[in-house]
Amino acid sequence: MRLIVVGSGIVGASCAQAASAAGCEVVLVDATLPGRATAAGAGIICPWSSRVDDPAWYSFACAAARQYPELIGRLAELGETDVGYRQVGALALASSEEDQERTRRLLLDRRTAAPEMGDVHNVSDEEAQRLFPPLRAGANAVYIAGAARVDGRLLAGALARVAVTQGAILKAGQARLAFRSGRAAGVTVDGELIEGDAVVSATGAWTGSFLQEAGLDVRVEAQRGQIMHISLAPADTGHWPVVLPGAGGHYMLAFDDSRIVAGATRETGSGFDYRVTPAGLAEILGQALAAAPGLASGTYLETRIGFRPMGPDIRPLLGPVAGLEGLVVATGLGASGLTMGPYAGAIAAQVAMGLPSPVDLAPFEPLR
Repeated sequence: MRLIVVGSGIVGASCAQAASAAGCEVVLVDATLPGRATAAGAGIICPWSSRVDDPAWYSFACAAARQYPELIGRLAELGETDVGYRQVGALALASSEEDQERTRRLLLDRRTAAPEMGDVHNVSDEEAQRLFPPLRAGANAVYIAGAARVDGRLLAGALARVAVTQGAILKAGQARLAFRSGRAAGVTVDGELIEGDAVVSATGAWTGSFLQEAGLDVRVEAQRGQIMHISLAPADTGHWPVVLPGAGGHYMLAFDDSRIVAGATRETGSGFDYRVTPAGLAEILGQALAAAPGLASGTYLETRIGFRPMGPDIRPLLGPVAGLEGLVVATGLGASGLTMGPYAGAIAAQVAMGLPSPVDLAPFEPLR
């Protein structure tokens, strides 16, 4: 079987890796457009603290988080050890002692079904500052031991390299869907037809334009996210926890190179406007410094821009497309792309190969 995967972000790279591991002939096509969400996003793996009221989304996010240690272990066995992954825990900041207790009880209630979240307990402001030194004084929080972070660029690159070692072919260029007789026949890239038995559209925020020539109305729009990187060198930040400031707030996470990532804006209606804006910078800094004034003495490094693929609701768009045989869509992960992406890509590969999905895909119908 030949599978064409369009898009080499976290979803597409995972799909290519899973399909090639199963013996498929895989062609992974990517146009390397600016603003890919995987290349900009900060990978926080902690779905259990979410206040999203959607059981299908929550169940999928937890299943995706549960798969991460096994995935990282498989990649390490294949020599891919540098993906920025580490289980560092998370601090869910609370606005009051009452809010802190509500958060703790919510997490404990959920832990029975998700024991991988690990230890959950309240921490004092002194303990919170010890774990994440730039935090403001008085920052009471709930600690979630099982939370992790990952570098999306590194992980997607590792998955794509493994796919290549398993026989996948990388093809650079802008893909256009080729279809005939009611089925996806492959793609054309720079005028060259690449035929396949199935096509996976892992095209992120560009999914609508990729599929519109087939007369498909996939409701995905780009939401710009601006994300700031700050150096606190020479601080050893590699084991600092993720900081989740609460409803409506921005996050912070740390990597091994004294780098703090702070973000992110959620600019609905932005289209593909690939710019860093004064308003975006002001929003990020305002939120970050309010939660962690110790960042003020750091060194500004860069601001990354990513276009999140936002669907009609919080749930991913994932599964086969009725009326066009051989086409599978895997997009619409929104702000949870790096949590859900590897799992969504692996499921897309299974469905494209004609295998049963491990989850009910009805809630994730791509054309809803």
